[in-house]
Amino acid sequence: MTSLPTAELPNGQAVGETVRIVIDTLYARIRSGEYPPDSRLPSERALAAELGVSRNTVREALDVLETRKLIRRRQGSGSFVIYQSARPETPSPDSIGERTSPLDHLIVRSIIEPEMTRLAVMNMTPRELDALAQTVARIEAVRTDLNEFIRSEEEFYRRIAQATRNPLLESCYELTIEVCRQSFRTALMRKHLTPDRIQEYQTRFNSLFNAIATRDVEAAVEITKLHLVEEQKLFLHDG
Repeated sequence: MTSLPTAELPNGQAVGETVRIVIDTLYARIRSGEYPPDSRLPSERALAAELGVSRNTVREALDVLETRKLIRRRQGSGSFVIYQSARPETPSPDSIGERTSPLDHLIVRSIIEPEMTRLAVMNMTPRELDALAQTVARIEAVRTDLNEFIRSEEEFYRRIAQATRNPLLESCYELTIEVCRQSFRTALMRKHLTPDRIQEYQTRFNSLFNAIATRDVEAAVEITKLHLVEEQKLFLHDG
């Protein structure tokens, strides 16, 4: 995940690790367009519940984003995105997304995700586990809303990437998510994500979370690999 460089509070004090995670999460959502320009962010209470942190932590993160002129806070109305991305909304023909095939994407994921999972199992804190559990709960609550399922799936893997404590690995995985959005995978998932298949995915995410929560590195990595194999079958079937 791309981080906001040298984040600090308006008083010059360095932010804590939890605040930094919230900043990076919101910054990534703003840059990706999930929170587009002029849109209102969820309330502090909603963000705190979603991210598994205190409202004060969210407030400090919003202070930093406002200082960096990414959002503007209006008393009584909330926080609004004022960040304008320099990237074109539609990728050019030469963009990575346009040049990446489903096989290319699966190869990169097969390299990154098992190692990402292994590091997350070893490094994830209890607070991060709680936040990951909330994400799994949102995934399990989905019945037919494909947008919510895909959004929650991205959040699940972002939390794992953050827990690696490896900024370069986070950034590499963030790029795989952006490529998914620009190209084939989202459209393909919409085509194949029937209620039954959603239920299968939910079971896998639950199993992966349980392996991470019990610090079972071998099981977590194996589940990750099996999930990738199933994705490959889906693409081959479509082909």
